[in-house]
Amino acid sequence: MTTKRWSVGTTMALALLTTAVAAQQPAPQPRPPAPRNADAASAAVLLPATQALYDGYVRAHKMPGIVGAFGLGDLPTVFVAAGDIALDPGAARAGPDSLWRIYSMTKPITGMAAMLLIEDGKLSLDDPLSRYFPAFGKMRVLTSPDTSLDTRPATRPITIRELMTHTSGIGYQINAKGPLLKEYERLGLIPATVNAQVEAQARPTRPASLAAFAERVAQAPLVAEPGTKWHYSMGLDVLAAVVEKASGMSFERFVQTRLLDPLKMTSTFWQVPRRDVGRFATNYAFVGENLSPADPAARSPWLEAPSFPYGGAGLVSSARDYDRFLHMLQNYGTLDGVRVMKDATARFGMSNLLPAGVTFESDGQVRGFGAGGVVYIADDPNGASKGSYGWAGAAGTLALVDPAKRFRSTIMVNYFPAEKWPLAKETFAALRNDAARLHGGRW
Repeated sequence: MTTKRWSVGTTMALALLTTAVAAQQPAPQPRPPAPRNADAASAAVLLPATQALYDGYVRAHKMPGIVGAFGLGDLPTVFVAAGDIALDPGAARAGPDSLWRIYSMTKPITGMAAMLLIEDGKLSLDDPLSRYFPAFGKMRVLTSPDTSLDTRPATRPITIRELMTHTSGIGYQINAKGPLLKEYERLGLIPATVNAQVEAQARPTRPASLAAFAERVAQAPLVAEPGTKWHYSMGLDVLAAVVEKASGMSFERFVQTRLLDPLKMTSTFWQVPRRDVGRFATNYAFVGENLSPADPAARSPWLEAPSFPYGGAGLVSSARDYDRFLHMLQNYGTLDGVRVMKDATARFGMSNLLPAGVTFESDGQVRGFGAGGVVYIADDPNGASKGSYGWAGAAGTLALVDPAKRFRSTIMVNYFPAEKWPLAKETFAALRNDAARLHGGRW
């Protein structure tokens, strides 16, 4: 089974933001991997090929540390861990409860939050966005997105479906160019935390609330006619504002009460508590072949409240927590006897929700797109079943749930660019080897 790198331009854009800073700092010398904890020792017995792969990554100085969470059915999750959460002397070992910036792996959580409101009858996929934010009622579309701000009137309204599936025509600071990029920067449309230097530049112009952010997005021109093209976007950040408006409570509180609390995801935060800085990983940037700290945990702006909760890239989480989210989806809405969403809601959120005639291509394969994540619309030759759902994060994190096989995987690392190593391909090759050893057959 294999997964793909779906974060599109995110990793490279964020790498450009941090490389200049990282290059000014001397590259620390990686140290040998720390002794395994109990979870990793167990993994060495159950998943030896995967454990050996991760130990090799750390030994070869490819990353300070890594944690994988792999689950099959309702058997106990197997955590494969190697290395430490930072290159600093005395840094904690990487483990199931280490904290990592998951960036765009926030999007499936936002998408499923919106699905809960659909379940509640407070939201519909085909509602016009202007029902919640009237400023989106008269949008304009760029005629040459990469070179000018010339526009024409949009002929179609933006819908909730299109926000959820990156087909709204809204763009993203990370993949914008030329005049449009400057316009986003002028409007403060930078919905992400990177490091202290970038935050000092972005915060003064960034809106201070989700509602204000949505209103600012409505001032920017669209890059495409709504419902006609897949274009990675700020749509999930705007969707978070819709969740807030439709639910009548803050987006943070809605996610906390409807998803995080019922799932006992106690290590998932918009702001890392100071008490937990000791398990918060440092984020690194590769400068050539050297790892240099782009966002040291002890001085990270993630320790402060964000301008607003970023629905597209705002969460820090642990391998254990994100595995619980995927486990609930694998079970179509339940975990540990607690029903978080209806069976039909989970299935719907993991189905292809793209507007008619629109496709999403990943690594040369045609995919669908659901509630904030990719959807496999056919069995993948490398192993992922039709109906598999997931997404990736800008700093290397990966998540996939395969409900047909009742399998799920979460991989946590923190470095830019995420594409530096073929992490997904090599991990799932190792898992196949482990599965063949355990079961005598192909996974």
